[in-house]
Amino acid sequence: MTLNDIEYLAETAKFELTPEEKQYFARSIDEVLKFADKLAELNTEGVEPTIYLLGIKNVFREDTVQSSMDRDLLLKNASDVEAGCYRVPKVVE
Repeated sequence: MTLNDIEYLAETAKFELTPEEKQYFARSIDEVLKFADKLAELNTEGVEPTIYLLGIKNVFREDTVQSSMDRDLLLKNASDVEAGCYRVPKVVE
């Protein structure tokens, strides 16, 4: 990764970098790319691709019908009720 590459990336991303930051990012990105090249050297023949590290399972509960609380009891202490629902002041015009 050259300084020209870093300047191009910074300009594309609308970043303003100091000369020290350009040097830092050039070295850092170069190290990451070298590591990726080293990983590419590994023999992965016969190794199944891993999409998920952990097993996938459905975390949803069973959909069962349950009784709910009595509507009249819930609305008993409401300051204003209309058609079996709480009535609140208008918030949006």
